[in-house]
Amino acid sequence: MDKQQAKESTDLNSDFQLRAEFVESIDAISPRTWDRLMDDNNPFNNHAYLAALERSGCVCQRTGWKPLHLVVYHLTDIVAVMPLYIKSHSYGEYIFDWAWAEAYERHQIPYYPKLVSAIPFTPVTGKRIGIAADMPLLIVCDAITQVLGDISIENGFSSWHCLFLPKAQFSSMSQAHTAENACLTRLSTQFHWHNRDYKDFDGFLMSLTSRKRKDINKERGKLTPHKLSFEFVAASDTTAAMWQSFYACYRQTYAKRSGHAGYLNLAFFESIANTMPDNVLLLLVQDTQGQVVASALYFKSTTHLYGRYWGSLVDIDGLHFETCYYQGIEYCITEKLQVFDAGAQGEHKVSRGFEPIATYSTHEITHPEFRSAIESFTLQEADNIKSYMQQLTSKLPYRQAAD
Repeated sequence: MDKQQAKESTDLNSDFQLRAEFVESIDAISPRTWDRLMDDNNPFNNHAYLAALERSGCVCQRTGWKPLHLVVYHLTDIVAVMPLYIKSHSYGEYIFDWAWAEAYERHQIPYYPKLVSAIPFTPVTGKRIGIAADMPLLIVCDAITQVLGDISIENGFSSWHCLFLPKAQFSSMSQAHTAENACLTRLSTQFHWHNRDYKDFDGFLMSLTSRKRKDINKERGKLTPHKLSFEFVAASDTTAAMWQSFYACYRQTYAKRSGHAGYLNLAFFESIANTMPDNVLLLLVQDTQGQVVASALYFKSTTHLYGRYWGSLVDIDGLHFETCYYQGIEYCITEKLQVFDAGAQGEHKVSRGFEPIATYSTHEITHPEFRSAIESFTLQEADNIKSYMQQLTSKLPYRQAAD
């Protein structure tokens, strides 16, 4: 889709006089308008976060995330916005459709490009439609599914996807209709820790079975001989040297794990520290000489703590769990935050008190035969996910769950 096409208006709903435009940069939408419509406690939906991704070059056509944000107007007023990207691959989404792409390839049908509404590299549930308070959600969702379906067909996009939707928007999007079909839905799971008004970390441990409590104490005790210090630093108190240390840890761990330096660059991290200081925390792990040997990046809202990226220059048993899980739990207890989202996947979190929760996505496939096959897959997958969550729930380490 070229720039001229991207700026064309599309009439959506004659009764509500809605129309849509597409813009190729988040900066084409004012921060005040975007944040007012999103009205979300989730920091990743902030205009500042998306702008940092684009301005740093982490999100662009070269990286396979070409911005094409959707703006919905009622007469002359912007009444809804949606983060939207043209994708040339499936990296950084965390709702995996690689098997779908491979099936297309086997039949010599292109799966890419596709459209994705998501927060790049961020598997966190949050609003994907920022909407004015006086606009009916279902009407807007109907209008959005119409325009996304239209431009997918007109521009050769194989599909469009809305990832990690909150329950209300998922319900409305799944009821919205494209042609004669409702959107396909997909169920996934993550693991979140919930604060039950614990007074301190020991209070949390006392809620666990004796064996699990001993396991965690033993795991944390592995770090005692190393005499490491752990310090959360608010973004407003960070220095350039701190971010350089964090970035060195981040790059080294990504290179070791994935063979590349990571999706994000130092410019992005420095930008969010400046533009989102109330939402960003840096956890620094130092040795006895005061050298940073590991680090983790956290985000927070008024209710949630989000663990996003970590890295280490040393290989110490138990350091990852301490840095990415236990320190976050302690912070939530101290600051009275309700939920700790430590990142996607990882059923090993269950034994450490993280509970399986459902995540929701909607999808539309333009190829009718593939759509039918993918619909059958998603229905069977949902049954499997529900069974998986039930099994893991039965393994939670809490005493009441074991009784």
